[in-house]
Amino acid sequence: MTIELIFFFCCAAVAVISAVMMITRPNPVKSVLFLIVNFFCLSLLYLLLHAQFIAVVQIIVYAGAIMVLFLFVIMLLNIADEDRFREVKSVKRLLAIVVSGGVAAEIIASIVVVEGTGAQAVSQEMNSLGTVEGIGKALFTTYVFPFEVTSLLLLAAMVGVIILAKKKFS
Repeated sequence: MTIELIFFFCCAAVAVISAVMMITRPNPVKSVLFLIVNFFCLSLLYLLLHAQFIAVVQIIVYAGAIMVLFLFVIMLLNIADEDRFREVKSVKRLLAIVVSGGVAAEIIASIVVVEGTGAQAVSQEMNSLGTVEGIGKALFTTYVFPFEVTSLLLLAAMVGVIILAKKKFS
């Protein structure tokens, strides 16, 4: 067992535990903090898969921007009465437990099947797909036209928002 594999299992365990803690906490602020821990663990897992760009984007976009937005919204809502948001025990809850157990069984079965086939070898070409260089090469050679069209659409959307905001405040 290598150090990389041990680190993978530790990160995966922390990610699963933080995900469970996120959905079981009654306090929404604590749930958001556990979600941030989960995002950092996922980022470390991306690094173990040699996808540095995706790992950095995970931290900057999700753990940085999106989670700050969630936290501000939760704090602005100031949910004082948490009891009215509690779900009563129903058939939906039992169905969710059964479906979750089925999905977990499928994941375990697929891991057992993949272990038996010896499909763990990764080519060098596949190893460079998640790097900044690999994504940049693909973005500015193969996908340059869709990239430019997307940038023009985003520019048009920003101009539209600015125009609508100016009319609203005038």
